[in-house]
Parts: sequence; C-alpha cells; structure tokens
Amino acid sequence: MAKRCGAEHVTANDIDTVAGVVTIMNSELNKLEPPVCSADNMISSEPKPFDLILLGDMFYDETLATTLHGWLDRCIQTHNTTVLIGDPGRAAFEGHNFHRDLHHLAQYELPQSVREENYGLVHSSVWSYRPRLQGKQ
Repeated sequence: MAKRCGAEHVTANDIDTVAGVVTIMNSELNKLEPPVCSADNMISSEPKPFDLILLGDMFYDETLATTLHGWLDRCIQTHNTTVLIGDPGRAAFEGHNFHRDLHHLAQYELPQSVREENYGLVHSSVWSYRPRLQGKQ
C-alpha cells in the first residue's frame, strides 16, 4: 500500500519469515513491486533513515514495548522519522509510559472473528507518536 501511495522505497520487517512471503504475495496480487522484506530484528539495530515507520500490533509484551520505545526515540532523534502505530488497546500498550506522547488519529471496529481471537478487544486505533525528546522542543 505504501508503494501505491507514492513511496519510493519500502522495507517490510517481521521476524516471522512467513510474513515476508505473504507480503510479497500480496504485492503481486495487487500488481505492485514487492518491497524489500527483512526478517532481521531491526529494533536491536542502529536506526536507518526511514521517513516513516508503520507499526501494527507490536505492543503485546511490556519488554518489547520498552525496547520499541527506545528504538523509535532514536529513529526520531536521528532521522526525524514519522511514526504511526496501530494497536487494539493491549495492556502493554495502554499502560506504557510512552502513551503520553501519542496522538489519537483514528479508531476502527474489529471484525467479530478478530474479536473472538483477541480476548474481547473490540476496536483498534491509529496513533501518531511524537515524543518530547531531550534537546528538542
């Protein structure tokens, strides 16, 4: 979808290699050039100069949420990256201290099948993450 919206370069990242295969299949079905797909753990690496990072349902664990928080801050501080986050309201997301720097953009109702699989979560929201980083106003 990023390619369809005009992105010049797209990198898809998931440590599950099946996600990369599905991403390529989806691109082909939509007659789009497949993105670079990486199964590397990017959040343990130095930030790359991404203009935009889209995260979906990544805050299902407190430890991962804390690690992501630090990596996203480094991406923003180093490359002025824009960060958008989609999350269905998991406890590790709602209760984390970075929540104060989120700005709600949209909310979507989850389909019934997804609700049943996700312990009663009924909607998912899209947030913009804009922290107040040290040295920046």
